[in-house]
Amino acid sequence: MSGLIALLDDIAALAKLTAASLDDVGALTAKASAKAAGVVIDDAAVTPQYVRGLEPKRELPIIWKITRGSLVNKLLIILPALLLLNWLAPWALPWLLILGGTYLAFEGAEKVWHKLLHRDEQPLAEAAAAASETDADTEKRVVSGAIRTDFILSAEIMVIAMNEVRLDNWMLMAIVLILVALAITFGVYGTVGLLVKIDDIGLALTTRKSKTAQRVGQSLVAIMPRVMTFIGVVGTLAMLWVGGHILLVQSHAVGLAEPYGFVHGIAESVLSVAGVGAVLSWVVETLISMVLGFVVGSVVAGVIALIHAFAQHKSTEPATRAANAAEESGPAQGTER
Repeated sequence: MSGLIALLDDIAALAKLTAASLDDVGALTAKASAKAAGVVIDDAAVTPQYVRGLEPKRELPIIWKITRGSLVNKLLIILPALLLLNWLAPWALPWLLILGGTYLAFEGAEKVWHKLLHRDEQPLAEAAAAASETDADTEKRVVSGAIRTDFILSAEIMVIAMNEVRLDNWMLMAIVLILVALAITFGVYGTVGLLVKIDDIGLALTTRKSKTAQRVGQSLVAIMPRVMTFIGVVGTLAMLWVGGHILLVQSHAVGLAEPYGFVHGIAESVLSVAGVGAVLSWVVETLISMVLGFVVGSVVAGVIALIHAFAQHKSTEPATRAANAAEESGPAQGTER
């Protein structure tokens, strides 16, 4: 009888341990997902652009293909690579985050500058290329392009998540990261699927006999372009904020006292403001992170533009020299005759 009681005690202890582990997994998953929110917003903002102009009946199948590709990116490529890196070279994670933060800042800044400098530009080349493709070719190009973009964003999400849940228990860490990958992937692409179908739902409602349904449908059709524009703006700001914040925190983690110390000092100084100190501190740190992201991203974008211009100049230089030589030799030959 005492043996049975001891066994029951062991089972109860194991059940408590399992429940505690599940609580830990849930808490860590929520924490890691929240930290990656900025990249997630941008992912949700970017994806609907891939199905614009395509047949409505193909929108959801294409989003499902992108979803599967995103899961492959996160679970079969990025997750094993990060677990291996965490085992062999954990010191490299802050540098990976800095690299990723720089990329996010560059992406966000590039979008801002493109919007400012190319407001009236029409993507004629893209339209002409699309016109010469079959539907199957277009769909394949769209899906492959979206999955490539998703790989970058997924890598950022998983690196940020791992940085929040680095544990000695690699099995628990792997479970948390798998749950983060599943939650974010289905959350993002489920939301995207809903967004791209809302205008279709609105159109369907406009054909109903009910005047109320028609008004709701017309409102949905009218408001969705503005919603998509708003999501795009939020996504860009989120990229600058997350990229700048990563650079701020991780530069401190690798040994740089500034600019983290300066920003932290400002954020601390406003904490004493009665009633709104905590909120004001967060706002200050967020705005400074956003500005830092924009400055760093702009510098990177400028360097890349200069390299691209230099490479273009080098590639056209032989042709230019040949054309100049032909122009110079032409009049000389005519004078001799």
